[in-house]
Amino acid sequence: MGQRPYDRRHGGVTLWLNSGVPIPEIARRAGHSPDVLLKIYAGCIDNETDSANLRVGQALGDEELDGVVQAEEAPGTVAAGD
Repeated sequence: MGQRPYDRRHGGVTLWLNSGVPIPEIARRAGHSPDVLLKIYAGCIDNETDSANLRVGQALGDEELDGVVQAEEAPGTVAAGD
């Protein structure tokens, strides 16, 4: 990590964003509004397009995606074929 406390703060916020902590909670912890937080840190969020698409499909009731999303979200699991 960085040498200055600010560098560690940035690293912490980035870690929280990519760990799925809700934006309002991260903003509260960082002392920002959600709008300001996203303006500053939006570029630090990992591209999770495939994961987002799977979650939307699951929310819409696409049964074929249910097992894929659950396996993806379960820590320490290995998907079939890996």
